[in-house]
Amino acid sequence: MGHSHPQDWDPKSTAVLRDQRTAFDEMRERCPVAYSDLLGWSLFRHEDVMRVLHDPDTFSSEVSCNLSVPNGMDPPNHGHYRRLIEPYFAPQAMEAFEPQCRGLATELVRSLHARTEFDLISDFAHPFAVRVQCAFLGWPASMHEPLRLWAQKNQAAIFAQDRSAMADIAHEFAGYVTGLLQARRTAGVHGEQDVTASLACQQVKGRPLNDEEIVSALRNWTVGEIGTISAALGVVAQFLAEQADVQRQLRTQPALLPNAIDEILRLYGPLLSNRRVTTRRVQIGGRTIEAGERISLNWVAANRDGRAFTVPQLFRSNRDASSNLLYGAGIHVCPGAPLARMELRVAVQALLEGTTGIDLVAQHPPTHAVFPASGFATLPLHITFAR
Repeated sequence: MGHSHPQDWDPKSTAVLRDQRTAFDEMRERCPVAYSDLLGWSLFRHEDVMRVLHDPDTFSSEVSCNLSVPNGMDPPNHGHYRRLIEPYFAPQAMEAFEPQCRGLATELVRSLHARTEFDLISDFAHPFAVRVQCAFLGWPASMHEPLRLWAQKNQAAIFAQDRSAMADIAHEFAGYVTGLLQARRTAGVHGEQDVTASLACQQVKGRPLNDEEIVSALRNWTVGEIGTISAALGVVAQFLAEQADVQRQLRTQPALLPNAIDEILRLYGPLLSNRRVTTRRVQIGGRTIEAGERISLNWVAANRDGRAFTVPQLFRSNRDASSNLLYGAGIHVCPGAPLARMELRVAVQALLEGTTGIDLVAQHPPTHAVFPASGFATLPLHITFAR
């Protein structure tokens, strides 16, 4: 890669980390194609991000030296693996998993009953994300704590750009998965017939998936699900605590939840960015980007772009969602979107049904999460229950 450019901004500067969303909005208007040593070329405008998403020949997803199934693959390989993975998120699979998902959410809300104040991130969002991910994959409850710690370490290593720690963490995750795969294979047809067991039996291009491919697919699901679901729940809960009228409306009209959640998450993106690498020289926003350069698609800024959304900073539950990049677009649109949407709807509904009020705690304001995360690191809330 080896291209050197002057820095237009620093994604880890104090000013940016203090309020990432405002900083990204400012970059979108001031310098929509901006270079940093950390991320390469960041694209902040909706139009530029869409151009990249719909041109996988010019903007490759093969950005890592590690295998990444299927998100970090280009056609035709991407299609082979994508077709194998999509059935796990089909409507009938989601319908079958929803009762278990609802049970986990309801149980967590009940566990808060003895309290009037709690931290939504550590007491609800993160435990829910970890437990529901384990339940979906068929992993035992003994994996909850290791996965929680693993997700924390992974985030810290990315923030520090500590390559050696990132390699160790990837190796640790591979160890978990190969152990679980071994147990499934030993049990054979008499064992658990869950998603992990099913993946172990899948074929791609006429041969069985190997362990590296299975580990990669499961790592993509796990990193994506745990971090993003946890961040998304924090974003939605904070918005509802702040906007009492929207909270009241959703308590009485739960059918509005899916659209409302997508719109809240458009406004306050739970996922910062996604990576690509150029395969040839391109011109974007008046900047020349050479072949082999890194591109970072800033979801937060693109989803708040006034060129794509009317009055973008306003919450509109009936907004046309076709331009919302919450789950991406193009051939790499998130395959797990149906699962994420169902989990968020079920969790938010459980919070609303299990309480009579959710409010911010004036003396304990939330703290923002920082790169590579979005949303909140802590979110103290005051809750009331029906007596």
